[in-house]
Amino acid sequence: MMDRQEQNWIAAAQTGDQDAFEQLVRLYEKRVYALTSRMCRNPADAEEAAQEAFLAAWQGLPFFRGDASFSTWLYRLASNACVDVLRREVRHQAAASLDDEDAAIDLPDGSLSPHDEAERAELRQHIENGLAALPPDYRQVLILRELHQRSYDEIADILSLDLGTVKSRINRGRKRLRKILLESGNFSVPPASKESEKEGCK
Repeated sequence: MMDRQEQNWIAAAQTGDQDAFEQLVRLYEKRVYALTSRMCRNPADAEEAAQEAFLAAWQGLPFFRGDASFSTWLYRLASNACVDVLRREVRHQAAASLDDEDAAIDLPDGSLSPHDEAERAELRQHIENGLAALPPDYRQVLILRELHQRSYDEIADILSLDLGTVKSRINRGRKRLRKILLESGNFSVPPASKESEKEGCK
């Protein structure tokens, strides 16, 4: 839910107020970059996608009607920008290939010893590497679901997909990611709960 200050910035930016739009950029830039940095293959591409997303937001604000939340709309623009960047990368480097409500990948919580903290960091790196190896369609939905905690409905809205398609991609993407991680031989990944599997297959 948007607070009143954010609504005021949006309304002002829609009339061409650049200072108001700058406030919106400051409010969302870290979250947008967190998304693009995981979807893109390198920091330069992630930065480019984030900039393109905010440029698209500035150009599209006069037409923003609030049917979805501003954050959902901005995530959609960022996701589309990442897809565009990845497509350009494929064209420029033809030899390169792009490679439930309960989370299927659980990282431990609470106070950790230095040894446990190191293991957790290693696990997180393996997960990041596994996500990078997935096809873009699966990588998109898993990043939004597992790392950004977006609901299935929000993901469907962000990516302009049917809810059933989102659930199917999440289910298949989790299985492929689990296979990649298990094949690394360094650790095992807990299976999704029955409720999560059931949710993903609806």
